[in-house]
Amino acid sequence: MMRRRTTLLTGCTALVLALSATACGGSDDPVSAGGGDKTLDGQTVTVAGVWTGTEQKNFQKVLDAFGEKTGAKTQFVSTGDNVSTVVGSKIEGGNAPDVVMVPQVGVLKQFADNGWLTALSPATQKSVDANFAPVWKNYGTVENTLYGLYFKAAHKSTVWYSPEALTQAGVEPPTTYEDLLTAGRTVSDSGLAAFSVAGQDGWTLTDWFENIYLSQAGPEKYDALAAHELKWTDASVVDALTTLGDLFKDKQLLAGGQKGALNTDFPGSVEKVFGPKPEAGMVYEGDFVAGVAKDQFGRTIGEDANFFPFPAVGGGEAPVVSGGDAAVVLKDGKNAKAGMALVEYLATPEAAAVWAKAGGFLSPNKELDLSSYGDDVTRATAKSLVEAGDSVRFDMSDQAPAAFGGTKGAGEWKILQDFLRDPSDPKGTAAELEAAAAKAYKG
Repeated sequence: MMRRRTTLLTGCTALVLALSATACGGSDDPVSAGGGDKTLDGQTVTVAGVWTGTEQKNFQKVLDAFGEKTGAKTQFVSTGDNVSTVVGSKIEGGNAPDVVMVPQVGVLKQFADNGWLTALSPATQKSVDANFAPVWKNYGTVENTLYGLYFKAAHKSTVWYSPEALTQAGVEPPTTYEDLLTAGRTVSDSGLAAFSVAGQDGWTLTDWFENIYLSQAGPEKYDALAAHELKWTDASVVDALTTLGDLFKDKQLLAGGQKGALNTDFPGSVEKVFGPKPEAGMVYEGDFVAGVAKDQFGRTIGEDANFFPFPAVGGGEAPVVSGGDAAVVLKDGKNAKAGMALVEYLATPEAAAVWAKAGGFLSPNKELDLSSYGDDVTRATAKSLVEAGDSVRFDMSDQAPAAFGGTKGAGEWKILQDFLRDPSDPKGTAAELEAAAAKAYKG
């Protein structure tokens, strides 16, 4: 599935994606030393990650470019959302991949604490120091050792919509959450449901909560809750759940109602807005929605698929939540040398440009020329992320231990699915979240 969560960092540091236009490639690229001379001829690199569908296809283009450059063969294995469990099982079974694209800060730390990871090479570290904002290095580092290279970023505060649907309903993109619900009811009155919600995938519900919480409660409390220095029973959490519940309980707003939402996965939620038989006018999720709308449903981004920023909630600032996927090298992989060469390649703007051109992708590499992105909307998304400055916060659930923030059918994912099913008791849901968090953070 399209995951998306994209991992998160919390710092208040501004996320600098790339405002300077710099040519891709260059003789100093790591892997250039092994690039072009086919030094990895005949070697196979196995890569595991959460991506499926369009995202897997586009990442394969990056892997193919690496193969052309080095002679290596690549094999991608999709883990689904339970990357921690799947990779752990593969390691125990003696079938560890060489590289894992880790979608959560908490999982990266878990892998490092388990002793599964190899420190990234000096060449990669040099690239990170030169071409990435410090926040990305900080969140790829555990105990002063750099283990993770953030290859893919996500802007997770974007609401995607069908311009035709909003025009037909006579509404403009809203700037407040209250206006969002009002606009949604107007869209519903015109014949389409307002929102397609991917309730089958619990991670999308955490993203809804995080945007509301960051805007409504503010960045300081967001940071405290992310570190579990603030309990989930805090009144600010109950308030945010109440706000989210106003959406979940309104059957007029949800395509298929609560039951329909719980039976809709992320790709399906995009299809319900941009597919051949639209059922809703809007779908909230990250910038990667664009890749699905374009590649699977033939939408032209900026014309018949567009986004507006997640609106401000309760008088707060409009939120900007981000995420990312980090490449790590496993000690137990059968070809660690080739795996490290792949990560060195992923650190280059050349690699990022491959996926940028394909769409549904943002790079944290400052050296990637913004002209590499294929449309103005994606460039606008990147600009929005940059201009958020110190207000940027990274996905809260991705910072948590996987047992709480990153496991299908458990922890925050399941509790918020239960809340979608019955949003009548925000205080009770907050208590359940605190109990699960307390157990996971202790463990």
